[in-house]
Amino acid sequence: MEDLLVSAESRRIRRIALGDVLYRSAAKFGARVAIVDGDDRLSYRELDDLSSQFAHYLLESHPGRVQVATLCANSADMLVAINGIHKAGHVWVPINIQLDPAQIGYILRHAEVSCIVVDEAICQQPRIAALLGEIALPVIIACTDGGNADRTTLATAALGRPTALPEVDIDSQQPALIMYTSGTTGNPKGAVHSHASVYSAILANLSTFAFTDEDVVSGILPLFHCGQHVVAATAFAAGSCLVVARGFSAPAVIATIARERVSVLVGLPMMYGAMLADPQASMAAFSSLRLCIYAMAPMPRSLVNRIAETMSANIMLVTGQTEIYPVTMSFRPVQHPQRDANYWGVSTATCETAIMDEDGELLAPGEIGEIVHRGPNVMLGYFKDPAATEVVQKFGWHHTGDLGMIDDGGQLLFLDRKKDMIKTGGENVASIKVESTILGHPAVAGAAVVGLAHPHWSEAICAFVVLKAGASCSEQELIAHCRASLGKFEVPKAVKFIDALPQTATGKIQKHILRSQYADCFAAEVR
Repeated sequence: MEDLLVSAESRRIRRIALGDVLYRSAAKFGARVAIVDGDDRLSYRELDDLSSQFAHYLLESHPGRVQVATLCANSADMLVAINGIHKAGHVWVPINIQLDPAQIGYILRHAEVSCIVVDEAICQQPRIAALLGEIALPVIIACTDGGNADRTTLATAALGRPTALPEVDIDSQQPALIMYTSGTTGNPKGAVHSHASVYSAILANLSTFAFTDEDVVSGILPLFHCGQHVVAATAFAAGSCLVVARGFSAPAVIATIARERVSVLVGLPMMYGAMLADPQASMAAFSSLRLCIYAMAPMPRSLVNRIAETMSANIMLVTGQTEIYPVTMSFRPVQHPQRDANYWGVSTATCETAIMDEDGELLAPGEIGEIVHRGPNVMLGYFKDPAATEVVQKFGWHHTGDLGMIDDGGQLLFLDRKKDMIKTGGENVASIKVESTILGHPAVAGAAVVGLAHPHWSEAICAFVVLKAGASCSEQELIAHCRASLGKFEVPKAVKFIDALPQTATGKIQKHILRSQYADCFAAEVR
């Protein structure tokens, strides 16, 4: 029996490989538009052909399995490169274009990258050009205006090469990508995902989102993040059309929804807020929208209601992590008006979720502990870091570092990051609960809440607030606003107004910087 399971031919028949997703969709939806990139359009057949040609180029220049990085903004070229890397059986290393050159250099070296695809505009930045010259990597230019006669571009790499899917022996459990975390307190870690782990997330998302070949899906968020990447991969599996954008602009997105008849919009809560606040919103054509997906932050009930009234009543929160490919859980706020904005809902078809205590015991509904997951969408581990992998996968579950509880209805409530839970006067306070309350004030654009050392309370709650342009608000007004809906021990002892919240290049708030800068805030007082 074992002899039937070891041949390359047998593996090819039943393999799970990410490059096969596009190849199979092209066979079904060849002439359908796969990508809209500004005025450019690529059909499924064209995208499949170009990515196969790039795969053949990679196999000629790097015949063994190697890491290939992309340093690109959203574009059709980037999607050609990603799918070509997968078809070649190489390992994709996406790099956030907002990182500084030192961080980019760290990832390129740590991931042992053999070549890199770079947008022409990014490659021309002096510090990036100097870095690439220092590391001496082969460079393929993407999104070029044709003025790179002396350098390899995606177009020249594809020229004259076969459009057939390369015959490559790909094992379903071999690495498909190394995606680096944001590294809020140190160097980022590279989460290694197999073809099977990403593919399992795609399958779960097909049932969660119900994408079809009639859908037109937005590509506003960056493709170098797991969230937008898996949305794009899910769209291609379904035969949907993906409309990519280089960045977010409320007027541009509103116009794109109407022009391309976008049916699925994927964005952050602040993006939805900006669109609905735009003067064009009142006259906008949102009738094509059937699903509005949001992620990364809780959405105030007032914004949920406005989206439901103006854009679509089918609204969905989705969650995930770099280490466990999205989507892990989904929540429909319109269907659960009695549950607050911090609910994450229920797991997808391929993800199992539980609440665990410090000793590895699973907890009953109503009990608070760490949110843990297991399923085929979990990473293989951190690249070259077995110790960190062992910690995050102890007790046979993936540990998220998030605290939560499952209510009697089976819905998961997110409480806080473990490291951000505030202990004040013997009480535990979830920083996100206080932040959600502050964000409900009409003058507030952003907020971060931390616990700072206090001579009496052990830790005291301090809120850091960014006001909307032109808005005004006092510390006492915000504290009074919090008192109206929070317990006495949950109300901030101080509010600091700042111009901007410190963030990583992926948009995560760096609370450790606030804790460090304001460590002595309460040193001389007792409240």
